Amino acid sequence: MDKKLDQDRPGNWDAEMAALHEKTAALGLYEFWSVGQQGEHEAVRDLAKFQKAQPHIWKYSDIRPLLVKAGELIPMAESERRSLIMCNPALEGLIATTTTMFAAYRINNPDEIAPAHRHSPNAIRFGLTGHTNFTGVEGEPITFGPGDLVLTPHDTWHNHGNEGEGDAVNLSVLDMPLVNVLNATYFESEYFEEDDAGAQQRRNTQEDRFHPDYSHRTYGHGGLLPRTVSHQRGTGNASPMYVYRWGPTRDLLENLRESDGSPYDGVMVEYVNPTTGQPTFSTMTFFAQMLRQAEKTRPSRQNASLIYTVFEGSGYSMVGDTRFDWEPFDTFCVPGGEWVSHVNETPGGDAILFVSSDEPVLKSLHFYVRHGIDEDGNEVLLEFSNKW
Repeated sequence: MDKKLDQDRPGNWDAEMAALHEKTAALGLYEFWSVGQQGEHEAVRDLAKFQKAQPHIWKYSDIRPLLVKAGELIPMAESERRSLIMCNPALEGLIATTTTMFAAYRINNPDEIAPAHRHSPNAIRFGLTGHTNFTGVEGEPITFGPGDLVLTPHDTWHNHGNEGEGDAVNLSVLDMPLVNVLNATYFESEYFEEDDAGAQQRRNTQEDRFHPDYSHRTYGHGGLLPRTVSHQRGTGNASPMYVYRWGPTRDLLENLRESDGSPYDGVMVEYVNPTTGQPTFSTMTFFAQMLRQAEKTRPSRQNASLIYTVFEGSGYSMVGDTRFDWEPFDTFCVPGGEWVSHVNETPGGDAILFVSSDEPVLKSLHFYVRHGIDEDGNEVLLEFSNKW
């Protein structure tokens, strides 16, 4: 301790500090100061502490049997949801895959439809198995299969199910951990529609008000936006295109195969709101990422958190110093601040990853930043965004 500081302190300093500590603790107060050289910046470090997610992988081969068993034991009449949420082991019991998002595998048995509901968190469904997954969103009856992305924006009425062909598994991703922190989470499960006499009647399923392929018919032609239809769907705060079909997505990846791509991402396309070109949600965005045959990416890190779900192929990713070997439908997370690189080991073929990210939140707050390692081994700034 500095002798000058020690001389300036009263003789009863230790006792008075102890009494001060006791009183502040009793009142639930944190002492935001540092005392002495040993405590220099200690209070600032304490203030910045939070529960940080760690990199982790969930193997679909381990989870699939549990989903099937849940499908056998839990009928839709017993529970409207039959999902297994991937909880990050570092988040001490929080139901979250990263600090802002959770991902889950959901199984729907043949010929079952869950009652309509809505909630404040945004959500997506990404088809993994089966071709008769069903999600009705605001009167648009969407049947979807592997690779199709379905949006259920906040406050949109929707119901899930399976129209008949064997069990169907999809990936769900929600921004609920973020919405929870903002104290903005709510659910509604009583859905009403007017009958022929104009009276409100409670119903389990929504009346079909749009063509089953409305989203693709209206928005599935890149560069063309209809002027004679309303784009105000749901709350109007998310993409009005509620389903993104895998066929056009895969075609675009294929069309970009011969491009240089990115040394950090391979070939990557983003799912966007067709009326604005912005992310589908204000809180989350989603990408289809293709690693071409034997492609290896350079390490990069960003402060956005990422959830990767393998859709095609096999390989591995280095997240920090940890190697994650992956194959179809495995899911792994890369919390913000972690270095990540990917290697495609698919024999003679591509690897395709479906990526969920909280990037829009960071960009809207002007916090987003990404760094990479260049060909000479130097760390370089890739993106620093203070605006869209």
